[in-house]
Amino acid sequence: MSANNRPPGHQTTYDSAFLKACRREPVPHTPVWFMRQAGRSLPEYLKVREGIPMLESCMRPDLVTEITLQPVRRHKVDAAIYFSDIVVPLKAIGIDLDIKPGVGPVVAEPIRTRADLARLRDLSPEDVWYVTEAMGMLTGELGGTPLIGFAGAPFTLASYLVEGGPSRNHENTKALMYGDPQLWADLLDRLAEITAAFLKVQIEAGASAVQLFDSWVGALAPADYRRSVMPASVKVFEAVASYGVPRIHFGVGTGELLGLMGEAGADVVGVDWRVPLDEAARRVGPGKALQGNLDPAVLFSTPEAVESKTREVLDAAAGLEGHVFNLGHGVLPTTDPDALTRLVAYVHERTAR
Repeated sequence: MSANNRPPGHQTTYDSAFLKACRREPVPHTPVWFMRQAGRSLPEYLKVREGIPMLESCMRPDLVTEITLQPVRRHKVDAAIYFSDIVVPLKAIGIDLDIKPGVGPVVAEPIRTRADLARLRDLSPEDVWYVTEAMGMLTGELGGTPLIGFAGAPFTLASYLVEGGPSRNHENTKALMYGDPQLWADLLDRLAEITAAFLKVQIEAGASAVQLFDSWVGALAPADYRRSVMPASVKVFEAVASYGVPRIHFGVGTGELLGLMGEAGADVVGVDWRVPLDEAARRVGPGKALQGNLDPAVLFSTPEAVESKTREVLDAAAGLEGHVFNLGHGVLPTTDPDALTRLVAYVHERTAR
């Protein structure tokens, strides 16, 4: 991508270590960021969120800006991740849902029939005006540090909508997928349009990269993923391809799906901690950068153990075309923030070129 056709507002971040790694270019050090770094484990986050419900906090640009910046200030990570939640676009189009502490997103009236599809209207930029405002504030503050936008993938959003909340076995979701394949396809196609619109808002507001979280897709067999999920994910990635920003794809328990997730159109494939990065690279194939993949639970061990496990990840990544260091899932709520700060410094020092 030449300087003349870079996305607007992304000039200052283009040569950052994070974006170079996503583009599989040489980097001064392996870049680091953490899923769920904005919030959860930081005392300063708990302080500013005190008494404010999760969804409300996602709709207050001043609060979103402060929370997104906190881990960048504290940990010196190479990218910021926009503070939000994957159900925000669903709430924005009028779906009656709430995020209940200790439970997660809960949908008042699950979507299980063709008539229910009418409740999923188009998402317009006006529906999420607070995202545009917060991202404008953030890009002004972040300078050369890239801002990552994100959205929930169609399958994971569908799972929440059909189940009515988090699910261990996804029985209602799979019952719909297998029992009424046409309704399922139409549901995912509708969600792909909403998700693509949400990502476009973020990119146009200044996001330097976007990540599609398919948190629950590891519940599927590869054949079911290819037939019933992949077309919707492809649609999302194709919808934002023309912007030229890196597209990251991540799911949990997706070792058997890594190749297909790469095929769906991402530039970077996120890997959880269950598959070593060198093996993940073999499954994904050439032409993709990888992101990951330290087990978040390792951070509860001794500093020596954290360094040892981090070296294992870096050694496995040594031959990759591009590597973004991350955890294999999100930061756990009771993680010691100092462990994260030390981890960032260690990766930077260990990989300095």
